[in-house]
Amino acid sequence: MPDIHIGLLLFPDLTQLDLTGPYEVFRKTPGIVTHLLAPGLEPVRAESGLRLLPDTTFADCPPLDVICVPGGPGVNAAMEDEELLRFLRAQATGARYVTSVCTGALVLGAAGLLQGRRATTHWTVHDLLAAFGAIPVQERVVRDGNLVTGGGVTAGIDFALTLVAELLGASVAQSVQLGLEYAPAPPFQAGTPQTAPAEILQAVRARGAAMRARREEIIKRVTERPGLRPGPARGHKAP
Repeated sequence: MPDIHIGLLLFPDLTQLDLTGPYEVFRKTPGIVTHLLAPGLEPVRAESGLRLLPDTTFADCPPLDVICVPGGPGVNAAMEDEELLRFLRAQATGARYVTSVCTGALVLGAAGLLQGRRATTHWTVHDLLAAFGAIPVQERVVRDGNLVTGGGVTAGIDFALTLVAELLGASVAQSVQLGLEYAPAPPFQAGTPQTAPAEILQAVRARGAAMRARREEIIKRVTERPGLRPGPARGHKAP
């Protein structure tokens, strides 16, 4: 069986766990070859300050079976990075799966890859998916045909295990899960807006208000470009 090639996009100010969670799953899976993708091979600084080293340039990237976009503050610039968007569209044309983790879904939207598709993302921007003609779905991992999207940050591990099961079978995915001892047991039930205490939710929303406003402005610009002016997606009722 030929190797499965999975490419993960790097860009400045990405959230490293959006990338490294799935990367760890993929690297532990026999038969998968990973590519850390960027325009050049210079280190890319993540939001946390961690420096990530690309191993494949856009120009040298082979056709991918899976293309994956992580999220993070750097999504704001990525949504208007024409070089990145052209590369993403080109790889998506032949990929078996087009995927994202967290707010990486907004980059898929900016590339015109979400129109009429069910998708998820981080809860803070979940409703913004509709601006790209997507159908927002409140689930940890959402699959619509060859589009697979994961929710916020830690959902990247669930996403990657789901994808491994699709590619190589449930037993392979379960073996990887066991090897990673992935058995979440969080100390607090504050991981979603529905379960977090009201005062915690309010504080987190307040901290993210400026970022949310900037993203709304960028999405307005992006969706006003010729060729990317979707209306409400089928089956979606505007909030």
